Amino acid sequence: MPGMALDPSMSVLVVDDYATMIRIIRNLLRQLGFADVDEASDGASALSKMQAKRYGLVISDWNMEPMTGFDFLREVRSDPKLKATPFIMVTAESKTENVIAARKAGVNNYIVKPFNAQTLKAKIEAVFAKPDGASASTAA
Repeated sequence: MPGMALDPSMSVLVVDDYATMIRIIRNLLRQLGFADVDEASDGASALSKMQAKRYGLVISDWNMEPMTGFDFLREVRSDPKLKATPFIMVTAESKTENVIAARKAGVNNYIVKPFNAQTLKAKIEAVFAKPDGASASTAA
């Protein structure tokens, strides 16, 4: 299999209103070699962080208050400066209609809890393996 354009030095933003889940995802990312990991406990603070800093990837929970991960995704996709940011949605629900709604809203991938480092790595790699031009500029 060809090596991917996955850059462990890129910044990752983890968004979840549950501190334990942020810690779990942060630890999994660290196992995968990601050191630059920021966190936000809701969509609104995540958006302001994204306006202040460029992130290579956003991993967001779906079920958050007051702004859900789905609403946060729609905000990101409607902002010309942020809309190209790769976005992975994390949820405890594997309902087909949720997956379809998230895909329509522009999510790059979808992870159902619980998950391990291998699953997270596979989902992240799948996002960066897609030849959609933006992240695959040097792909042969």
